[in-house]
Amino acid sequence: MPAVDAAGPFFCSDAARERGDPIAGTAPYGGVWVLVEHRGGWPANGFDGLGLQPDVKARVYRAAQAVRARVLLVRRHGRRPSRDSAARWAVLRHEPSGAHRQLWGTWHSDADLAQVAEALDAPGDAGLPPVVLVCAHGQHDPCCAVRGRPVARALSERWPDLVWECAHVGGDRYAANVLVAPDGVYYGGLDGPSSVAVIEEHLAGRIGPEHLRGYTDLFPPQQAAVEAVLRHAGPAGRHDYAVTETVREGDRWQIRVTGRSARRADFDVEVRARRVPPTRLTCRGAARSASVVYEVTSVRTR
Repeated sequence: MPAVDAAGPFFCSDAARERGDPIAGTAPYGGVWVLVEHRGGWPANGFDGLGLQPDVKARVYRAAQAVRARVLLVRRHGRRPSRDSAARWAVLRHEPSGAHRQLWGTWHSDADLAQVAEALDAPGDAGLPPVVLVCAHGQHDPCCAVRGRPVARALSERWPDLVWECAHVGGDRYAANVLVAPDGVYYGGLDGPSSVAVIEEHLAGRIGPEHLRGYTDLFPPQQAAVEAVLRHAGPAGRHDYAVTETVREGDRWQIRVTGRSARRADFDVEVRARRVPPTRLTCRGAARSASVVYEVTSVRTR
């Protein structure tokens, strides 16, 4: 449950909206995701809290840590698979070249999950449609369930084969959060209608700035710079722009965003980091924490 005070329950996503917390530049860094379908209740700490054989869990974690992969529990929204059907696992990989690869398997017993460790060393298959992951991890943070499950329902009704509910992906206060993988694109602040519009555009190769938290292969100031370019020049495909130069001077960055085709211009973007006063950032935690936001101060076409 969310923390409660004299004014009633505290919901971090409501508070973030009231403050106007910016979401650009908030996507966690990473390029490899391990999905493990788990149809029972999810512990607050996700995969780590499952009662799996310790040696199997340790093997999966060692392999995931070696490639900086994130392990996420997943499930289909509102469906009850037959008891005889095997649960699924997947390794999703966003290569530095921009290639997207996936490898899928099934598991009946704990020992079957050892396949994940082997899959993390395999190249995977290219050309598969992306996976749309909606954070609905209420045991981690109530906002993830309150805002995430309606989004999961709306997206599942539209794309039932692509959409999964997932455990915590980071940024509770930006709920509802959606990660498209292995594209490596985070969206936040979504509801049912906006999520359908955003994912429809994404799948059509038109990523826009609205609700965009960032690309996971970029660092926060670079993410903010790309969001500013999309806001300035219009929606674009995931790899239509590349960050080709980043120079830091104290709390400021000069970032060059280069178009990868003749239709796309090049931009010089200036980003400034600013620390905001401490505030409550999660539903469950009463402690106040400071955070850094990234403000774009100029966008210049080269």
